[in-house]
Amino acid sequence: MTTPAPTSPGPWDPRSQALLPDEAPAATPSPPVAPLPTSARQPSARHPLAGKPLARKPAARRGPADPVKALMHRHRRLCERAVHPLEIAAGLEAHGITDRTAARFRHRDVFSLAEELYARVPEGTDRTTAERPARTPAPTRAGRAGWSSRADWTGWAALASLPGVVGCLTLVGLEHSGGQRQLATGLAGALALSGALCACLRRGPLRAEGRAVPAGGLWVYWLLAYLLCGDGLLDQLVSGGPDGPWPATLTPLLALAFAMVPGAWCAHLFSVLARRRLAASRGLADFSAGARPLLLTLVGLYVCVLTGLSLLAALAFEDDDGVGGGTATTVTLGTLFLLARLLTVYGRPKAAAFGLAGACAVEALSCLSVPAGRLPGCDVLAAPVEAVIRTWGVGGVPALACGAAAIGLLIHAAVALSRASAHT
Repeated sequence: MTTPAPTSPGPWDPRSQALLPDEAPAATPSPPVAPLPTSARQPSARHPLAGKPLARKPAARRGPADPVKALMHRHRRLCERAVHPLEIAAGLEAHGITDRTAARFRHRDVFSLAEELYARVPEGTDRTTAERPARTPAPTRAGRAGWSSRADWTGWAALASLPGVVGCLTLVGLEHSGGQRQLATGLAGALALSGALCACLRRGPLRAEGRAVPAGGLWVYWLLAYLLCGDGLLDQLVSGGPDGPWPATLTPLLALAFAMVPGAWCAHLFSVLARRRLAASRGLADFSAGARPLLLTLVGLYVCVLTGLSLLAALAFEDDDGVGGGTATTVTLGTLFLLARLLTVYGRPKAAAFGLAGACAVEALSCLSVPAGRLPGCDVLAAPVEAVIRTWGVGGVPALACGAAAIGLLIHAAVALSRASAHT
């Protein structure tokens, strides 16, 4: 018996994925296939993923990937309207961002952070929009900010000397007139001096248009009126009066009028030197350490010049009272005016008005306490004023009042004006 030769399967048809029917082998029944167990369905050991845990989905990152971009979006208007990185640095400091906070944005200080924010502003952004208020340009090496041109110097220097000239002419006119003519000369001189002071404060380094508190002008006029007539009134009150019209002292007012020139120069120097310090500083603490001694030095220089002007005015018009207590009152009042104006110029008008109002309150209470002390059992009310008068004279009361207010404003100015945000 011969075994038949094996036959090869028929040709493969790729379209039907099966053997052709005419040459397919005979179908033989096959036993039923049992389902694979669960363990057999796992991948074999040779599979590359066999035995490896499935990769977990990475956890979401907390916070933005670019913190500087988020900060720029938060202060978008500040970055778009700034014409120099120093303005952005000052604005960030005003919003509470310090050098320590800048480290969270991967920068060593606020200045380097401001430089990156300034550089990230799109090139097509218009930095000189109509909404932007008029500001002094940032300092450059060619010329510093502020009143740097010779024409500006000449203009505001001549304007600052105008109150002194008007006051001197008024005082000379009062010396050579009498009766009704003297009264008319005094009224005309007071109006002219007031107009010259207002014009001087509207231009130059002491300009603070739209920032002053309306009540601040009232406190200034009160202090000037007390400088003219307050000592005479207080003297008569202590003596049991008032008995009649009290004398007025005009030489302290003349010294204050001429002091507008050194006051404007001190404000100008502080603005220029502070911006130079701001441009050279690489940190907020570095700028504060240099700006604070600068302010104290300029205030001390103004005090020295004002003292010389007060003594010169008293000697020129033969005012013996002005050489003594009048000089102390003039110097303290002039220093108070300068510090109040600086705070107003640099955006602190409420603090300036508070200092002026405090000095006015002390002077008013001093004048009221003397007649109040005449009431039965109220002697203690007039005791402090009488003690001051016995020690330093009637000029000691306004000198102490203005001096205490000036010291308070000086402490506040040393903190507020040594911040970069005050010089934007």
